[in-house]
Amino acid sequence: MDLYGEIILDHFKNPRNAGTIDDADIIGEDLNPLCGDKVKTFLKLDENGLIQRFAFCADGCAISVAATSIIGEGLAGLSLQELESLENEKIYEMIGVPISTGRVKCALLGISCIRKAIKLYKAENAEKGEKNKG
Repeated sequence: MDLYGEIILDHFKNPRNAGTIDDADIIGEDLNPLCGDKVKTFLKLDENGLIQRFAFCADGCAISVAATSIIGEGLAGLSLQELESLENEKIYEMIGVPISTGRVKCALLGISCIRKAIKLYKAENAEKGEKNKG
């Protein structure tokens, strides 16, 4: 097995940031209906709106769990905008192994979950802001 395969296997067996955050500011869930992989992500923001902590729970294949674990290692200190703007190519680069066409949804499930959660969080906060004006 090559080094990158070993890294994927290690992150699958020992995912970093696995678990929950009780006082998370942003929580998201996503599902890959093609294979049944599920991910739930938790983001805690600091007073400046930067990511302070990340955690996740996943029930899925080695690629979806490992990719979410790998992505999560680099989130602390990022703004929501920086996180949303991460290109898929950057995600593949972070994962470090070639991703076949059939595994793209698995590799991107974690970041897709985070992106959807941020979009919902921003929409809810914009709505609250509008209500507070009136």
